[in-house]
Amino acid sequence: MRIVPASFTILDELDRQSMARRIEFCGRLCYKSEEKINTDSTEPFIRKVMEHGHNSVMEMAALSLRVRCETEAIIDQFLAIQPKFLQLDRPDKREKNLLLSGTVRAFRELFQSHPNVKLIKGVTTFLAGRYPLFFFDLAGRRGFLAQTGVEVEKISLAEVEQFPADLLAKHRHLAVRFTTNRAVTHEIVRHRPCSFLQESQRYCRYSQDKFGNEVTFIKPLFFEEGSEEYLLWERAMAETERIYLQLLTTASPQAARTVLPNSCKTEIIVYANLLEWLHIFRLRTTRAAEPSMREVMNPLLIEMQRRYPVIFAGIQGE
Repeated sequence: MRIVPASFTILDELDRQSMARRIEFCGRLCYKSEEKINTDSTEPFIRKVMEHGHNSVMEMAALSLRVRCETEAIIDQFLAIQPKFLQLDRPDKREKNLLLSGTVRAFRELFQSHPNVKLIKGVTTFLAGRYPLFFFDLAGRRGFLAQTGVEVEKISLAEVEQFPADLLAKHRHLAVRFTTNRAVTHEIVRHRPCSFLQESQRYCRYSQDKFGNEVTFIKPLFFEEGSEEYLLWERAMAETERIYLQLLTTASPQAARTVLPNSCKTEIIVYANLLEWLHIFRLRTTRAAEPSMREVMNPLLIEMQRRYPVIFAGIQGE
């Protein structure tokens, strides 16, 4: 067996990738199939994900739009449907402009639910022209038609980064990959609104060469290494691994995983806007938070404070 410390990585390098590449990278985490990424793998992967309805994978890329409308009626029709899963602002009420941010899934399902709303048709036509891979299956016989009175503009990440604090917090999305134990991920997936993709014990067969033919566990911070408690924990993990690997000789990974404990290493990508990260830190860095959660959240908070002091400066992790 292998024992590793908990850790995190801010996936800001994905911001410099195409949205399709970003979605493939995040989606493959579930199956730990990152080795399959190559120059030709992205489109088949995304088409397969969409075909099977694995919509959560399509939450791993967000974009921001500026929508200019000719009349107030166009905006009123859109607001009347109470659009879900979008960040929506109207910075200047005197202007007929909206600022919209959302994931690929959010924009897809917005059109699927309300295909006759003029503003939504205009936004979808723009996105389908720019990102056809994400919308090809929604086009219908006539395709997507341009909408008079609706002008859509993609807002660059560089411009989003220059937004005032209130808009930056809502419209800047950031992904973090945690390597931690399953007890921590059981807690973190309770947060809303966030998007999550997690390494799947159902599909990962840890007896394979790419996993080193072994189970990996997260080093517990509760026990000092070499202590009686630590040695007892270590012995329990070794016995668990032995039983798990034995079960895999006759059973599937989804059956064998039933013996795996909370100490198992898992990887999870958490994707949220800065406003939700602010909420997470307020809950998960205090002394009342679970110690293993604080182990990763407190250093992450320090890094976030360095990058976005206007958002996170007021939080004191403990």
